[in-house]
Amino acid sequence: MKNQHGNTVSNELVIYTELMPNKTNGDINNGNKKAVPEILIITSYPKRECGIATYSNDLLKAISNVYGNTFSLKICALESTKVDYNYPDEVKYVLETCVIEQYALLANKIKVDNNILLVLVQHEFGLFGGECGDYLLRFLALINKPVITCFHTILPNTNGYRKKVVQTIASISESIIVMTKHASIILQNDYAIEKEKIAIIPHGTHVTSANFRNDLKIKKHLSNRIVLSTFGLLSCNKNIETALDALPEIIQQFPNLVYLIIGKTHPEVNKVEGETYRDSLLQKVIDLELQSHVKFINKYLPLEDLLEYLQLTDLYLFTSKDPNQAVSGTLAYAMACGCPIVSTPIPHALEMLNQSGEIVDFNNAHQLATATINMLSNPILLSQMRLNALHKISPTIWPNSAIAHVELLMQNVNKKEVDIKFKLPTISLDHLKRMSTNTGIIQFANISTPDIQSGYTLDDNARALIATIKYYAITNDADGLYLIDLYLSFICLCQQQNGSFLNYVDSNLKFLENNKTENLEDANGRAIWALGEFIGNRNLFSDYYINKAEKTLLKSLDGIEKIKSPRAIAFTIKGLHFYNQYANSEEINLLITKLADNLVSKFRGVSDTKWKWFEEYLTYANSVMPEALLCAFLSTGNLLYKNISKTAFDFLLTIIFYNDKIKVVSNKGWYYKGIESNQYGEQPIDVAYTILALDKFYATFKDPSYKVKIKSAFNWFLGDNHLHQIIYNPVTCGCYDGLEQFHINLNQGAESTISYLLSRLTIENYYKPVIINKVFESSSIHNSLQLIYKNNNNENRKKARHLYGS
Repeated sequence: MKNQHGNTVSNELVIYTELMPNKTNGDINNGNKKAVPEILIITSYPKRECGIATYSNDLLKAISNVYGNTFSLKICALESTKVDYNYPDEVKYVLETCVIEQYALLANKIKVDNNILLVLVQHEFGLFGGECGDYLLRFLALINKPVITCFHTILPNTNGYRKKVVQTIASISESIIVMTKHASIILQNDYAIEKEKIAIIPHGTHVTSANFRNDLKIKKHLSNRIVLSTFGLLSCNKNIETALDALPEIIQQFPNLVYLIIGKTHPEVNKVEGETYRDSLLQKVIDLELQSHVKFINKYLPLEDLLEYLQLTDLYLFTSKDPNQAVSGTLAYAMACGCPIVSTPIPHALEMLNQSGEIVDFNNAHQLATATINMLSNPILLSQMRLNALHKISPTIWPNSAIAHVELLMQNVNKKEVDIKFKLPTISLDHLKRMSTNTGIIQFANISTPDIQSGYTLDDNARALIATIKYYAITNDADGLYLIDLYLSFICLCQQQNGSFLNYVDSNLKFLENNKTENLEDANGRAIWALGEFIGNRNLFSDYYINKAEKTLLKSLDGIEKIKSPRAIAFTIKGLHFYNQYANSEEINLLITKLADNLVSKFRGVSDTKWKWFEEYLTYANSVMPEALLCAFLSTGNLLYKNISKTAFDFLLTIIFYNDKIKVVSNKGWYYKGIESNQYGEQPIDVAYTILALDKFYATFKDPSYKVKIKSAFNWFLGDNHLHQIIYNPVTCGCYDGLEQFHINLNQGAESTISYLLSRLTIENYYKPVIINKVFESSSIHNSLQLIYKNNNNENRKKARHLYGS
């Protein structure tokens, strides 16, 4: 079998036990196990082919991916007729929606089910039986559970019974979800539903991988073609005939164009009229002589294939003729893949396509052709629209949608019943490798694509070396070893004859002029930190590499005592501390003492009863200074360093933590003594340095509050921040460059990606693997062992070994 890092573990069962001081789902001491709170989602569900079924499946996966086992997510699947869909295990109930008696029977089952914490209803009028779907009303009145209802369609200017049904559902529900601002306004103005009850959670979209359009075109046999596309389950409301009517005019300008019509006929349409609509489109293609320019992909594509088709698309066409279509999942998916879009004016498009597409009138083929020609004729505009689409849609990606749903859920339940825990992402070097060449790690990225013109820096390669050392120490993965060699060689390349280092290197391996004009002390300090940490892990590497690193580090020591920057001093102390764990040199200890005394002098010169810091302001990498003093104490035993380090660090934590949530100092304006600071502009590197320092302080002082803050700080990457959005990209395995006031900087450069990786590797130490030397087939034994090992209790371990012979 393989462990979570992909390494083979022979005949062993690996259980990861969380060592954070949080409540567990079970109490081992008294034997009572608290049930995981259950969320029941009432919806159509795969294998039923339906847009809402796909939506609900994506939402369930997203909540599970973000929150792990915090909730038990179950489905009540809606069926219009009795069909054996061979549902997956999460389907707990099935409701045949045309049979009114089933609603009451199901309601009574849910009412007495004590595990169910809340019911989430995905509402579309066609999904429920009765007049305007009113069979649902009796069901909601009977279940006696908190209900949140998501309206997928809201019709404006409606009166009579339909309006009454919507108002009744809203009155029973604790909260209402809609997907656009427009739908919220309609509910308020036309249905008299109070604004406070309405939450806007946009249609979720998929996080896309870092694929290149031309590579995907080659893969799909579309090389040298301009690709237009439309996807979704086909019906006459798609109005694809308008796009076909526009094609002859477009093809005159772009004869190498191909239009992909992706998707099979909607199953409910197929039941009534068969393939009549598709056949009419096929005939129109023939009549307009477009056979070499139109390709039908008559399949319900797997998600990966669908996203690849969208990523290779040059321009997406959305031609719906229904002005009341509030939202479109296909539109959202296309934007998430960076597609510029030409769309008819449904509310969703009007809200989302500002500077990322063009709006044309319903049923107007000439307007569609003109807009398409104008956009395809302007590659710069098209490229900017792609970036605008990605930035506009990024808050709606499924992980962010999951966070928004769970936060709304928590507003409507007893919070004591739920222990929210973010799921720990798998450790991955994918984006680090993507960003690295045979020279080193590239500085910047455009979204997730490395920008080779940005060149390389010593800063990034030193940080990358530290991260990959930690990675290799945990995983023993050969990929880590290759990267370690790469980054170590880059550091050596940057060293000059006098022992100092240059920082900036272009893509042609030439040192840039700004090496002469900028202060490089911090970069030099980071290089020494990286070299020291490498040598401090000497047991992992051959003597050849250790000697290479030691020679480079010792050569750099001349002039260290002249460093003025407190951060450069701190980086250097850390490197020397790690190095001296191997060298045990009195000379190095004296150097650490001189550097540490410098920090102490700075602290004494600035600090007072309220401001306990080394400078008159807090800027970047703040945590590294108290951490360095703590390292100096660990090297020298000087209690003064220990005391000042803790005083300064605890002061810093009061600034950057509030209610155990981290908010690091803004890079838009530093935190000056006695002056209110800017609140926005947070960088991953500052969170990472805080986590590294918390880890060092917890190891030294065993203060449980540090352990709590480590988890809280790491959750910043997973969405526990002021925008409630993920900073780590789980598909590319990169990290976004910054958290701004209203948006995320989607570029995934070296510094941010390394910062996340350092944080992820550090928090791995707080999950302890327990190895049991036997593979158990029985799920009951497996569950028992999980319970026994939950609290790492030695007495219970002995019982386990006795009972199961391991």
